[in-house]
Amino acid sequence: MKQIMLITDGCSNVGESPVLAAAHALQEGITVNVVGVVDYGTIGEIGSREIADIAKAGGGLSRIVGTPQLAQTIQMMTRKTVVQTIQQAVNKEVKKILGDGSLDQLPPVQRSQVVTVVDELTETTPLRIALLIDASASMKPKLGAVEDAIRDLALSLEAREGKSEIAVFHFPGNNSSEDAKLDLDWTHDMSGIRTLFSKLHMRGATPTGPAIFKVLEHYRYDTLDEHRGRRLSDDHDEREGMIGGYVV
Repeated sequence: MKQIMLITDGCSNVGESPVLAAAHALQEGITVNVVGVVDYGTIGEIGSREIADIAKAGGGLSRIVGTPQLAQTIQMMTRKTVVQTIQQAVNKEVKKILGDGSLDQLPPVQRSQVVTVVDELTETTPLRIALLIDASASMKPKLGAVEDAIRDLALSLEAREGKSEIAVFHFPGNNSSEDAKLDLDWTHDMSGIRTLFSKLHMRGATPTGPAIFKVLEHYRYDTLDEHRGRRLSDDHDEREGMIGGYVV
């Protein structure tokens, strides 16, 4: 299961549309969640609309929160997206059996079994999250809260039974030709997150769309372990079989 978690505080102003980029992500099976971060004041109507549109196009969730609520919000959105994705798979299996029917039409015992399976898969399904952090100049005062939130997310992922991996990007990159910079490649060792934020160079532009495309490219061409994606896909197929077995 794949996610992009975009953390930003404003509007994109360079390159391709982030809404288009999020739509491409969804087509490739990657959900895009967006957290808008404020400290004082608001993001504004245009920024708020863009945040909502990116998440909608990416099949994910959007929230605009103050820095004190950031950590809790990121954890909630991560888990809720996992649950929604699993429920969608369950609903497909139910429709195969009931036609246009819904989960509510199952007998109580079978409906309870399905709920149990959803809960189990939420904790055990392999999960990859690419964190995409807005490092434009206006984000600098909020960076401490972002750092704390990511560390809390890492702790919650370590508590899952299933394999969880994180990669971290920031945008814009360290020079004018770099839309986004990979700071931490896919890892289940969350201790490396502690050293990330000393590497960030805050700059003025906000190339959100190109940054999302950069993350998509990394998902596509994970050259460090070319067989890992196939193993995760096999696990997912096996688990969909489990869902079908419970529903029948």
